[in-house]
Amino acid sequence: MSIDELEGYGLVRMDDAQIRSFLASQRTGVLGFPTADAPYLLPLSYGFDGDSCLYFTFLTGSASRKATLSEQADVASVLVYTADTRFNWESVLLEGTLEQVPESEWAAIGDALDGAWRPDLFETAARSSAVSIYEFQIQDQSGVKHTGLPPELER
Repeated sequence: MSIDELEGYGLVRMDDAQIRSFLASQRTGVLGFPTADAPYLLPLSYGFDGDSCLYFTFLTGSASRKATLSEQADVASVLVYTADTRFNWESVLLEGTLEQVPESEWAAIGDALDGAWRPDLFETAARSSAVSIYEFQIQDQSGVKHTGLPPELER
């Protein structure tokens, strides 16, 4: 079924303001890179500037696949979603470009990164690994949500 057809069952398209609000309220998503075989998907935490950029912090080693793919990819995708119940969920799909942020510019984006969720393991590993920050510039976005019972179940 298409999105248009699902609107009859309570699905709602999100507008730009709703998408920005949703991205600001979440802190994790799935970053996807195109590859020759299949997309390479990474669950990551992010910071959001409130407008058009997400920021990812990568731990990189000598053979970091995500760093290599970040440098090679002309385009990447990010999926951010939450699913509280079968009838209450939201999903935003973003497409854009990803570029490494020079260390000299990290202080300028510090506010956006402050809210990023990170597992404790990340903090420990960061002390012994190289760290890079990447900016995902949003070029296209779409979002849908379902926040109630389908119309036929509401009474």
